[in-house]
Amino acid sequence: MSTVLVLGGARSGKSALAERLTLAAGAAPLYIATGQAWDDEMRQRIADHRQQRDGQGWTTCEAPLALADALAAAPDDQPVLIDCLTLWLTNLMLGEHPIDPATQTLRDTLAARPGLTVLVANEVGLGIVPDNALARRFRDAAGRLNQQIAAQADTVVFTAAGLPMILKGHLPPA
Repeated sequence: MSTVLVLGGARSGKSALAERLTLAAGAAPLYIATGQAWDDEMRQRIADHRQQRDGQGWTTCEAPLALADALAAAPDDQPVLIDCLTLWLTNLMLGEHPIDPATQTLRDTLAARPGLTVLVANEVGLGIVPDNALARRFRDAAGRLNQQIAAQADTVVFTAAGLPMILKGHLPPA
């Protein structure tokens, strides 16, 4: 198993790094997208991400909720990029789905997967304490999710200003 967690803030370069790592694995990669187009701005973000990947051999699977199922369906030797855990968590929370069982199912699926899996997540705990209960609950849930995936991952990288900082393990060639 090779699991890489790429963390960072907004526009930190985490997705670009994760894409390079996944593409470097050599096989036709699978991009599991968790974002949902709730408004025009998000539709544009999704379109921009798709355009960046265009012509690079990616297959895209949209899995805003059934992330573990999408990952389990990927061939063992196909490198997979999941972008991103934070949006997946948002979808779970907004849909009032239980977070802990979904997280455990994802962790079990990751543990059983022999191929490269690169996961992207936002580090949301570096700012001020949010002023409302939902935002605080989200921040806390994101922190717990990131900790659980980081504990299980072979490699954890934090990105800032486009620069990777290795927190655990070693970066595969990119």
